[in-house]
Amino acid sequence: MCSVSDDSGHDLLTLASNGDVWEESIAPGAVVLRQHAVKQGGALLTSVDNLVLQSPFRNMQTPGGFTMSVGLTSCGRYGWISDRRGYRYTGTDPQTNRPWPEMPDLFRDLAVRAAAQAGYPGFEPDACLINCYKPGTKMALHQDKNERDFSAPIVSVSLGVPANFQFGGLQRSDKPVKVPLMHGDVVVWGGESRLNFHGVLTLRKACHPLTGDQRINLTFRKVA
Repeated sequence: MCSVSDDSGHDLLTLASNGDVWEESIAPGAVVLRQHAVKQGGALLTSVDNLVLQSPFRNMQTPGGFTMSVGLTSCGRYGWISDRRGYRYTGTDPQTNRPWPEMPDLFRDLAVRAAAQAGYPGFEPDACLINCYKPGTKMALHQDKNERDFSAPIVSVSLGVPANFQFGGLQRSDKPVKVPLMHGDVVVWGGESRLNFHGVLTLRKACHPLTGDQRINLTFRKVA
């Protein structure tokens, strides 16, 4: 049996093992809800397994012709895709030619509660991007700006092995802060930080009893 191990966030790992839940501001309008989803972790991952059976993970191509290292799928009314035509949301999974799987109530309720706790009541997500990180994969700094209305926040749930999240400013050149994330941590950002650049540093080899060497990330958005 494996246990969580990584050389990042040792203090967080100790606190997490004690069952502590707390909030941590990382920028104006952006907060980490530490361990907010840890008790639901197993049920969330079971739902992910069921969703992936309907719309499998895939490594998408960027408009520039590069292949993303992180596996991606979606659920909800809309799903996010990338190809040579650009970044966009669709109502149909282009790999299956069927509507994206319905967003589980467990997912929606978690996102709504987390957004309200972070100061964004009334959040109604209609898309959930599901990312699968394996050792050596990363997500470059980027903005979430394909949505029609930037008044709604982004809610991001970390499951599995630890990762180092980067949260920068409104310019790509702004120096980001490094935020270690553990299983069950939820990041919420909106308001003046809604369009801040963010990403994930290269995932280091680690192990978690629920996901093995993988990190699963759920990102909830209001698209339309």
